[in-house]
Amino acid sequence: MAKRKLLVVEGDAELRRALRLHFEHLEVVVADSRETALAQVRRHEPPAVLLDLCLPPEPEVTVEGLAALRQILSEAPDTKVVVLAPGRDHASALEAIGSGAYDVHHKPCDLALLSLVVERAAVLYALQQEHRRTQQLAPDSPLAGIVSRDAAMLKLCRDVERVAPTAATVMLLGESGSGKELVARALHRMSGRADARFVAINCAAIPGDLLESELFGHEKGAFTGAGQQTLGKIEMASGGTFFLDEVGDMALALQAKLLRFVQERVIERVGGRAEIAVDVRIVCATHQDLKALVARGAFREDLYYRLSEIVLAIPALRERVGDCALLAHHFRNLWSARTGRVPMRFTDEAVAAIEAYRWPGNVRELENCIKRAVIMADGPLIGASDLGLPLPGQPGPDVNLRRARAAAEYQAMVCALARADGNIARAAELMGVSRPTVYDLMHYHGIRG
Repeated sequence: MAKRKLLVVEGDAELRRALRLHFEHLEVVVADSRETALAQVRRHEPPAVLLDLCLPPEPEVTVEGLAALRQILSEAPDTKVVVLAPGRDHASALEAIGSGAYDVHHKPCDLALLSLVVERAAVLYALQQEHRRTQQLAPDSPLAGIVSRDAAMLKLCRDVERVAPTAATVMLLGESGSGKELVARALHRMSGRADARFVAINCAAIPGDLLESELFGHEKGAFTGAGQQTLGKIEMASGGTFFLDEVGDMALALQAKLLRFVQERVIERVGGRAEIAVDVRIVCATHQDLKALVARGAFREDLYYRLSEIVLAIPALRERVGDCALLAHHFRNLWSARTGRVPMRFTDEAVAAIEAYRWPGNVRELENCIKRAVIMADGPLIGASDLGLPLPGQPGPDVNLRRARAAAEYQAMVCALARADGNIARAAELMGVSRPTVYDLMHYHGIRG
């Protein structure tokens, strides 16, 4: 079995060597500064980190170590960081715990106790990762499968929670592959009809002359080949939810019969005369602009308003900030577990390619791409070539906080000085800082007055 990894971040070379020897039963990687520690975290993703708070360039204080703690947890929130604090410095120990440290030990520390804590931290990390994989393999929440941090998607989830318990007819608008059926199933699972059937039909996938029979069913002998009575999809969904996908592709003649059902909640099978009452919750979806279809006379206006009591728009994947990479990691973990592969990682080039690609097929295309890469990749790393995606022509946004902050400061300084025509007092007022701060920033960024 591969050894568990431990990252030791220690500025003192002798102590760093001693800790490495003490934990020789683990795969120990070392760092002597905040920058190298962050690089090792990104490269090795260690379950546990042993972090000295007194790091260069100012080893007599704990500022650099506490900053390293926060950045490590920002990069890898699940990593367990065990902090080594100076003896009797309780304030720094409390601040470390408040910043998310797993445990704190004062120097000089008991190595036997430290070994026990590091082992426990690694076991807890492994259990949390296993729990996460289990949750991904067997989702059981009403919004299972909806993975997002995008503001518009999170608002959509809140809207689904509000609408689901009602009897309102819902229209879902979104591009193909954006997750319309996923949202429709969430509406069903969060409704009072969750114990009954969810029945879906795609109007674009069934020829127009067969769609009526699929929707409403038919009686024996209604047409050539109708050898027995057959229930339609609407009748089969009685008591539950009926999902009518790509409703914009329905022929006008059939729209009239659907309108009667929506208004009166009764159907007539093809070839039959009896009216059959059906109690269903209707959810529709389309990737088309129904208002434009109504204007062209290709979709009935009265049916449009009947089906659009509540309209929920699902944003395309390319419009969801940060979700391309987030979903890629989710699908990588999901398909690694389902296919029995060892945990896999994306190269930086692969992540850049994922973020740069437009994903015209939306989430469905992304999942298929990641699934194929997980199955076909030779080793534990997935590169851009494994994904079959072109390398981005230009780099994506810089997510390094220090560089991003410096770039923002520089731009704000230049703009403020330009607006103030070089007047330092006025520039300070525009920026909301003091004049000495402006002088310090000008010196730091090499800006001449």
